[in-house]
Amino acid sequence: MNKMTDKDINEKLAQFDGWDIEEGALHTIFEFENFKEAFSAMTRISFECEKQGHHPEWTNIYNTLEIYLTTHDADGITEKDFKLAKAIDELIG
Repeated sequence: MNKMTDKDINEKLAQFDGWDIEEGALHTIFEFENFKEAFSAMTRISFECEKQGHHPEWTNIYNTLEIYLTTHDADGITEKDFKLAKAIDELIG
C-alpha cells in the first residue's frame, strides 16, 4: 500500500466528519457517556481492526477515546487508514 499525497489525503478527508490530520496521521476524538461506553466502543472497534489487519494508535481516558490512524509500513496515511476510519464511524454511529 502506497502513502497518499497531501492532495489526495485532503480530498478524501473532506468526506469525513470529525477527523483531521495530526502528527502525520488521521486523528479523531470520541466522547462517550462514561468509561463503560468508551471501552465498549473500543471492543467493537478492535474486532474490526483484527478483521482488516490494521490497528490504531489509541488512548482511552475515562469517557474519551482518541484515535490515530497511519500505515507504518508506508510511513504515512494510506487508503487502509481511510477504510478503517470509515468502519469506525459506522460502528460508533
